[in-house]
Amino acid sequence: MSFTPHGKHLIAGEWVGSDQTFPSEPAHGPVHQFSVGTVDLVNRACEAAEEAFWTYAYTSREDRAVFLDAIADEIEARAKAITQIGSQETGLPEARLQGERGRTTGQLRLFASHIRDGAYLDRRHDVALPDRQPLPRPDLRVIQRPIGPVAVFGASNFPLAFSTAGGDTAAALAAGCPVVVKGHSAHPGTGEIIAEAIHAAIEKTGMPKGVFSLIQGGKRDVGTSLVQHPLIKAVGFTGSLGGGRALFDLCAARPEPIPFFGELGSVNPMFILPHAAKARGAEIGKGWAGSLTMGAGQFCTNPGIAVIETGADGDAFVAAAKDALAAVGPQVMLTNGIAKAYRDGQARFEGRNSVTPVLSTESTGREANPNLYETDAATYLQDHALGEEVFGPLGLVIRVNGTDDMEHLAKGFEGQLTATIHMDAEDAPEARRLLPILERKAGRVLANGFPTGVEVADAMVHGGPYPASTNFGATSVGTLAIRRFLRPVSFQNIPEGVLPDDLQGA
Repeated sequence: MSFTPHGKHLIAGEWVGSDQTFPSEPAHGPVHQFSVGTVDLVNRACEAAEEAFWTYAYTSREDRAVFLDAIADEIEARAKAITQIGSQETGLPEARLQGERGRTTGQLRLFASHIRDGAYLDRRHDVALPDRQPLPRPDLRVIQRPIGPVAVFGASNFPLAFSTAGGDTAAALAAGCPVVVKGHSAHPGTGEIIAEAIHAAIEKTGMPKGVFSLIQGGKRDVGTSLVQHPLIKAVGFTGSLGGGRALFDLCAARPEPIPFFGELGSVNPMFILPHAAKARGAEIGKGWAGSLTMGAGQFCTNPGIAVIETGADGDAFVAAAKDALAAVGPQVMLTNGIAKAYRDGQARFEGRNSVTPVLSTESTGREANPNLYETDAATYLQDHALGEEVFGPLGLVIRVNGTDDMEHLAKGFEGQLTATIHMDAEDAPEARRLLPILERKAGRVLANGFPTGVEVADAMVHGGPYPASTNFGATSVGTLAIRRFLRPVSFQNIPEGVLPDDLQGA
């Protein structure tokens, strides 16, 4: 099944063009033209979403679950075409896109199952105590209710799982919130075909047409108008620290401030404890190189920093990582802009006396070669720029003098999505000392693994203290993600037949 994009926006069930167009920038294959988003389209989509809310928010959990399952079905029905256009636009291999498509449909089906279960509603009931002294207690019931239309910004590095029908969209729709997606210009054709799948599911299940809209491209005014639109009640975002912080500030500056759930970046440090380093330091170094270069390092959980003691064991780790990285050839990056940002990030390291190049390469065009640098803990803590994310296959080794030095360094890290401990059984005392520090720094702490790859499951957290994300109490992966788009409402002395359906008889 082949796919040729028509290049239009989807606004409340209608495919709409605009006066200006922009070309796609595929890694390979044909260039396509896409309509540029406008402020007027944002307004139309938001008004349609608000109108749809009055119906969609009050549908049954089963009806919404059927809708989510139908979206997954429609995506799978377009599987080959999605892989074709996705590979052309991003340069990602077919196997990666097939896996990401499975993750996308899996998220949708997981949320369908989650809302069918109903536990997420967190229903509580305090029965009336009319004879209580000195005052009677009223009948009180509480339940989680949807907050309203949600804006979602597609991510550059995940054209499926974090974009048009990705985790933010799935969670918001599951909660009962219509969604307006600002598509990412890195993969507009992929966004379009996924929007077609959602549109087909809307028609199949009879959902209100304004429950979903996709706006392609557009200048900064489009994103600004979307987060500042008075009908939008929350924003989901995955992207750069600079772009995310700008949108976060706009959300806070609104006459009615709204929550901005942004995932902004992370260096995801790994800590290799002494016994693990001695027993298998070279093995860990080789594994780190594989994780660091997976997908050209274009993962928000890419482990960009490794912390290990000075000495022979640390030397073996660094040598193994260097050899493994040197064997990796150039990889195509998602966009020309991301490739340039990677080169700029490398230049920031090359121009510093505070770091020592271990493997220094040249990257050109849209391709990236891996790079490796080394510094010590004291230097890292004094040079803030060394802790800024470089989106791509660049690693930094930080040498420490003993586990006390390692703990001191750990306390100096900013908020992270993940932190990793590599340990053997004999390292348990040091790990117990390090763990309380890391749990304050990261949303997910793991042992003896690599953080690339985020399991979609009930117990997963993909978020963390700022600047990893803008809301440390939220996650963008896993079923807890639905809580971002719900708020508790208490009903006092409301007659049984008037209560929301999910509270009747509860």
